[in-house]
Amino acid sequence: MAAEGVEGQATVHIEAPPEKVYAMITDVNRMGEWSPETRRAEWIGGATGPAVGARFKGHNKLGIARWSTTPTVKVADAGKEFSFDTGKPGKEATRWTYRFTAKDGGTDVTESFEALRYGAFMKFTAKPEKRAAKLTADIQQTLERIKQAAERP
Repeated sequence: MAAEGVEGQATVHIEAPPEKVYAMITDVNRMGEWSPETRRAEWIGGATGPAVGARFKGHNKLGIARWSTTPTVKVADAGKEFSFDTGKPGKEATRWTYRFTAKDGGTDVTESFEALRYGAFMKFTAKPEKRAAKLTADIQQTLERIKQAAERP
């Protein structure tokens, strides 16, 4: 179970095959186009794409706050699942997961998050229930933007 109950998910149906949607989401360089908080991201340490153990750097913004994370890919199963943990190895903070299910000629994409740690600083700056609600709304918006991009002719 997620720390402090800070978890959530959203699902959107996209009229595109799972492999196409997976390729879009795992191209971390594009996440800034869709995410309300992530401004940009890039593969680091020699990584060029999704693979277990690959790392990327994400640059985020929320109001006046700006921070970066260096997630580690945990699952890279093309067309099925992409998952990564933020935080340092051994001190993971949040797990983000995308699951892809072929349905009705398209793909149901579920994005979820779960806080693995929610420290004192986070509790002070963002109450757990408010942060969970904000992130859940953000992932709905992220998936809607990916849907628009994937379905564009």
